[in-house]
This record gives sequence, structure tokens and C-alpha cells, in this order.
Amino acid sequence: MIASTIVAVRWALADAWALARRGLVHWVRNPGMVAGVLAYPAVMVLLFGYVLGSAIQVAGGGDYREFLMPGMFAQTMAMGVVSTMIVVAADAAHGVTDRLRVLPVSRAAPLLGRCLADMVNGTLELAILAGCALVAGWSWHRGPAAALAAVGLLLALRLAMVWLGIWLGLGLSPQGAQAAWMPVLPVTFLSATFVSPAQLPGWLEPVAAWNPLSATVTACRDLFGNPGVAGDGWAARHALELAVAWPVVIIAVCAPLAVRRYRRLDR
Repeated sequence: MIASTIVAVRWALADAWALARRGLVHWVRNPGMVAGVLAYPAVMVLLFGYVLGSAIQVAGGGDYREFLMPGMFAQTMAMGVVSTMIVVAADAAHGVTDRLRVLPVSRAAPLLGRCLADMVNGTLELAILAGCALVAGWSWHRGPAAALAAVGLLLALRLAMVWLGIWLGLGLSPQGAQAAWMPVLPVTFLSATFVSPAQLPGWLEPVAAWNPLSATVTACRDLFGNPGVAGDGWAARHALELAVAWPVVIIAVCAPLAVRRYRRLDR
């Protein structure tokens, strides 16, 4: 029994890695997508850091670009849900998912492979954006251990968005998935990404304070040693705990739903 379980796990991991490599090869062979990923961080740093940043005051004082960058890191991780949805919806619509069903492939491999490929993409996007941020003058001030902890929180948010994207992508058409950025983008702004929730209108402040993105942003600012006053509410005072809890809750909800929806595609 144990031996057969070990063989099944090794089979699933080997197939998942093969499908993850397929996703990475498609990403590399899509020059438009690669150019977009490379250009987006530079454009956002220039737009918000240099054009709009001079008009925004940091609550509690401090350099706005140092305040901004943790928010942009988290926003990039959150927006990854759209790219995951697009790829998953395209595979389902173009028959790739059906083809995998009739091949001798582990049933767990397609979802695990998609998850692994998107995590690699997300890590590269974060590295590129961090490089742009360093050029713009951003830095971390609390040592490598705290900085790595912040990176871990950002990747945990990306992992949660991957499973959310897989679940939603399996139920959307390719056209619907490509339009998903429209509702996702405002959600990333209704948070502590670009300004402190305390600087928003009173009725928006609790929405922004309890946005899962705000917890990651606030915790990362603290771990990086960057300026920013999130407020004195419960969510702001427990940002680190929430930055861990929100991705765990999202994965716990979305991963089973994604698996259930994928199995129903087989019928």
C-alpha cells in the first residue's frame, strides 16, 4: 500500500513537472507576453513613482517610492490571477484539457503543473520588479531575513491567486478570462497599495483595511523597513497574521473547488 502510494506520488510529480515545462516553454515563445511582463514593472514604477508620486503624501512621512514599492510588489502578485485564468480557460476551450484526459497522465498533474509554471512566472515577475525598484531608489532596511520573510508573504499571495485563477478559469470562456482584469484592477487599488487606508473616504477605509492585499502590503512594509502608517484598526495592528491567514484561507477554499470543477470537466 505504501509502495503504491509512493509510486503514485512520484508519477504525479513527474507528470506535473513535464506539464509545467510546457507552460514555461509557451511563455518564453510568446514574445508579446514576455515583453509585457518586462515592460509593466518599469512603466508602473515610472508612472506612480515619478509622475503621480510627487502629488501624494505618505501618512507619517517618508519617501513615497519606498512606500510605493511593497504595494506594487503585492499588486503584481495579485494581478497574476488574470494570466492564470487566461491560460486555464484557453486550455479548456482548445481541447488541451480533454486531450490530457485520454492520455496516460496522472489526474493531479494538470493542476499541479499549472500551479508550478505560474509560480515560476510569478517569481520572475517579482525579481524583475525588484530590480526596477532598486534602480528607482527603493531598498530594504531590516536585514536579509526580514526581506526574505516579506518575499515569502508575496509568493504566498501569488500561490493563493494561482488557485483562485485555476478555479475561475475552468468556468470562463477565453474572452471572459481576458476581460477579468477589469474587475481585478479596482480591487488592487481599494487597498493600502498606493495610499494608506486612513487617507481614503470614511466609508472606503474599512473596505481597504480588510482587503487581503492590504495585509500583505502592510506586513511587507514593516518587514522591509519602508515607511507607511496603515492605521490603528485591528486589521492594521495584526497585518502580519492576516498576511499569512488570507492566502491559507483562499487556498483552502479555492483548491478543492478547482479540483471539483476539473473533475466535472471529465464528464
